[in-house]
Amino acid sequence: MDPVLKAAVAHFWFVTIHPFEDGNGRIARAIADMALARAEGTKERFYSMSAQIDAERKDYCLNLERNQRGDTDITNWIEWFLECLRRALEGAESTIVQVLRKARVWKLINETPVNDRQRSVINRLLDDFEGRLSSSKYAEPAKCSADAALRDINDLLDRKILVRESAGGRSTNYRLASRL
Repeated sequence: MDPVLKAAVAHFWFVTIHPFEDGNGRIARAIADMALARAEGTKERFYSMSAQIDAERKDYCLNLERNQRGDTDITNWIEWFLECLRRALEGAESTIVQVLRKARVWKLINETPVNDRQRSVINRLLDDFEGRLSSSKYAEPAKCSADAALRDINDLLDRKILVRESAGGRSTNYRLASRL
């Protein structure tokens, strides 16, 4: 049997048999992760089927229960498991792309290091910053005065790490340079 299918089947039947009073789901997810690791034949894994199942817990439970109530044909379960695995792999790929981008950006920036405030704000811009960066939005997380924020921003502009958006005056905003 294909080792990935074996992981799906092993997970399903372990949870269905339910041999322990507690922890069957966690053990079943560990069994699936172990079977997938063996299937790959590598020591490094950049995704977690267990974490993906946990993230989709409601859908997981619905599919599991639906297939446990029927006959012994678990094709629908296997299809759900494979789709869940696909989503786990896509999530890992997205994370890897983001990590590699950050590594490239920091390699360029660290040619002439930035101060701690600048490092903190750049990391926010690379991670989950929403909206546009202004001097006031810089000052708050950097825990500095508006003047210090403006000095830091000007330094980052001079070094071509940040670029100024087209609006000016009170609407002046900044973003990471596209070369990064």
